[in-house]
Parts: sequence; C-alpha cells; structure tokens
Amino acid sequence: MKLVIIKYNAGNVRSVQFALERLGVEPLLTDDPVEILSADRIIFPGVGEASSAMAYLKERGLDKVILDAKQPFLGICLGMQLMCAHSEENDTPCLDIFQEKVMRFVADESSQKIPQIGWNTIHGLKCALFNGVAENSHCYFVHSYYASLGNHTIATTDYCGGFSAALQTRNYYGVQFHPEKSAEVGSTIIKNFLNII
Repeated sequence: MKLVIIKYNAGNVRSVQFALERLGVEPLLTDDPVEILSADRIIFPGVGEASSAMAYLKERGLDKVILDAKQPFLGICLGMQLMCAHSEENDTPCLDIFQEKVMRFVADESSQKIPQIGWNTIHGLKCALFNGVAENSHCYFVHSYYASLGNHTIATTDYCGGFSAALQTRNYYGVQFHPEKSAEVGSTIIKNFLNII
C-alpha cells in the first residue's frame, strides 16, 4: 500500500509517521501532486494556524490536489478543520469539503481551559472508521477551535458544548483528536482507515 502524508507548513507529522510504522506501513511525506494523487491512502495532519496553512496550500496548488483526491483521505486536527467551510481563526475560508464551520471555544465553566488538552470521550459513532471502537472511548485532543455539529458529523465530543469529533463525506474523513496519540483506540481507527475500500 502506498500511503502519503501531505507535507505542508503544519507540524506534528513525526508522531503520525511513527504510528503508521508501528502498524507496518512506511508512509511517504511529500508535497508532490503526482505522488499524492497516485497514493492508495492520503493523510493530511496538522498543528498550527488556519490562515497561514491555507495560504501555503494555495501557493503550492495543494488545495486543488486535495479537492481532486478520489482515494480514502484522512484529515487530522488542523487538517480536518481546513477541510471545513470556514474557520473563525483569522476569518479563513477553507476547502469546503465539509459544510461545517470551525469556531473558537468559549468556556462555559470556570474549570474549562482553552485550549482543550487531554483525554475526552467520543460518542455517536458512525461509519467504518469506528469499527471495533466502543461508544465513549477516550481519545487525545489538543485544540482551541472546533468544527460545529452538522450533516457530516460521524462522532461527537462534549467540551464547552457538543462539537464534531469526526466528519465524513464521500472518500473524505476527518478527526479532531489525534489518533496517533490515542493509544489502542487510535490505533484501531488508523487500521480502519487503512482498510476502508
């Protein structure tokens, strides 16, 4: 299997690479459109800021490459947010693969810190990405912005209200949490992505 991780100016690719290698997959980290579109699977990770990341994608034509992908495609954290319609982070138009909008958390309890950092549960699980994953399993989150609930929501988490922990439409999947840091649950989700037809 040829698996590509899209290379762009957003960090955290090493932990994704290590997680895949533990599963016996050697990913290719690249920003070459030919390599990306010839892959069997594409992963679009990211930790960073929305407007600069979108600007980088557009400068290199990677926004169009992402929209042309026909194979299973997984966005992680910022990657998933960039696949949404719009982000409140610096008023950024995004890729509009998912209709949901990305907004900044507003704490509704004094005990809720922003960003959300740490383990939280996911529920309302839908689609093959969550085969073998129990309701209310724990995943690892690090984020100040979140995707709204909507037609593409396939998993939900509650923090300052409910939000989309995962999204899916056609061949595109996105997760707000970090599966590569989510222990056995995350490993199961990555395996499921690798096995999606």
